[in-house]
Amino acid sequence: MSIFGPKIKVRFAPSPTGFLHIGGLRTALYNYLFAKKNKGSFILRIEDTDAKRKVEGGVENIINTLRSCELNYDEGPEIGGKNGPYVQSERLPIYKHYVEQLIEKGTAYYCFCTPEKLEKEKKKQQDEKLPTKYSGHCTKNIREDAKKRVKEGEKYVIRLNVPESGNTEFEDEVYGKISVKNQLIDHQVLLKSDGFPTYHLANVIDDHLMGITHVIRGEEWLPSTPKHILLYKALGWNAPKFAHLPLLLNPDKSKLSKRQGDVAVEDYLKKGYLPEALINFVALLGWNPKGDQEVYTLKEFIRYFDLKSINKSGSVLNKEKLDWMNGEYIKRKSLKELVELCKPYLVDAGLITEKTDKKLIEKIVKIEQERIKTLQEITEGAGLFFKKSDYSADLLVWKKSDKKQTKIILEKLLKFLKTVPNGKFEQEKLEKETKKWLKKENISTGDALWPMRTALSGQKASPSPFELAWALGKEETIKRIDCAITKLK
Repeated sequence: MSIFGPKIKVRFAPSPTGFLHIGGLRTALYNYLFAKKNKGSFILRIEDTDAKRKVEGGVENIINTLRSCELNYDEGPEIGGKNGPYVQSERLPIYKHYVEQLIEKGTAYYCFCTPEKLEKEKKKQQDEKLPTKYSGHCTKNIREDAKKRVKEGEKYVIRLNVPESGNTEFEDEVYGKISVKNQLIDHQVLLKSDGFPTYHLANVIDDHLMGITHVIRGEEWLPSTPKHILLYKALGWNAPKFAHLPLLLNPDKSKLSKRQGDVAVEDYLKKGYLPEALINFVALLGWNPKGDQEVYTLKEFIRYFDLKSINKSGSVLNKEKLDWMNGEYIKRKSLKELVELCKPYLVDAGLITEKTDKKLIEKIVKIEQERIKTLQEITEGAGLFFKKSDYSADLLVWKKSDKKQTKIILEKLLKFLKTVPNGKFEQEKLEKETKKWLKKENISTGDALWPMRTALSGQKASPSPFELAWALGKEETIKRIDCAITKLK
C-alpha cells in the first residue's frame, strides 16, 4: 500500500483538440512516474466533449505518442478496464444521471439567460470594475416552473449553485494551502445547451467513478479547482488530492505556444529527437531529482519522483539544452540501432536506396554519431559521401600556402596514397602511415591535411581527412584528390 493510503490512481485526460503538446507530455509523464513510484495505476481518458474543437487523428496521435515514449497506461480507450468507457462522449448518460441528482438537491439549476443578456451583464460588471461572473439570476426560478419551460422546448443550460458566503479551501501538493471566497466563484455551466457536459462536470464525475486519488494537471486548471471541490461536495463525494504543474515558457518567458515554434511532440519526433531524450528533457522542466546529474533512465525517474519537489515557478523550454541532451542519447546508441534510426532520414533526403552499400551507411553513421544532435542532421553530413561538391580551388589552400605549392603537395600525397595497401586504408592505420610519410617528406600537417580534407569533402568544415578516406574507400579517395589537383592547374 502507498504511503498515501488506498491504492494510488492517477489519470492523464487530454482533449483531442490537437496533437499532444510538449506540456501534455510532461503532465502524462509526472502522472506515470507518481503512479509507478507508489505501485499505483495510470489511466488514459479522452475528454472529447468539445466536439467543435476536436481534431481528426487527435486521439490516435495521443495514444501513439504515449506508446512511443513508453508511458504505458493500465486502463484506457483501446485496452479497456473496469472503469470504462474511457472516452467522455461515450459516457453522456452517466453525466445526465448525476446532473438530475444535482437539480433535485438544489445544488444545480436550469438557466434560461440568453447570450445577449449574459453579454450585457458582463459589460455592466466590467464598466463597474467588478469581477465578471454570472449574477445567479435564474436561481430565483421555481424548479417545477423551470422543468415546465424545459419541456416546452425553451433553450437552457444547467449551472452549479454556488453559495455566496464562506470560503472554499484545499491543499495543493505543489502550491500549498489555497483559499477562495465563494462570492468570487462563478456559477459554472455544468451541462451545455447541446446536452454535452462541460469539462468541469465530466471531469469531476469521471475522476470519482474511476477512483482517481490524485489529480495532477497543468497550472491553468488551478482557478477551476474551487468549482470542482464545490461540485464534489454537492454530489456528496470526497475530493481527490490536487497537484498543479507550473507553466512551460518560451525563452521570452511567455506561455509556450505554437506561434513561437514547435510545441507538438510529433514535431520533435519527426525532426529526429529520440523519445527517451524528450522524456528526460521534459521531466527536468520544473523538477530535478538530485545533484548535477542530467541524464536519467525512466527507472531512475520513477525511483526519485516526488510531487513536493516540483518548482512553483514556470520553466523555460531551452532548445539548446534539448539538443545537447538528444546528442548525448545518440552517442550512447549502438551503431546497429543508430543506423536503423538514421536510414529513414537518408532515404527521405534521396541519399540512399535499398541498393546503397550497407558498409558505407554504417561508416557514415559512425563518423557522424559524435557530431549530430538530431537524427535529421545525419542528412547534412552524409551528402558529401554521395555527391561531389562544386568548390573553389582557393578553398584547397592552407593559410600562407599558395595554389602552386598546394598542387605539388597533393600530387605527392596522391602518389603516396596509391602505394597504401587496401588493408591499411582504415582510419587509424591510414592516419599513422600518412603522418609518418609527412614527417619523412618534411611536409607540415596543415599544408597536406587541409587540402586533403577539402578535396574529399568539398567543404570548409567536415570530418577529418582520415575519417573521410576510410568511409569513401581508396578508389574514391584517389579520384577526388585527382579532381582537386585538376582544379589547381
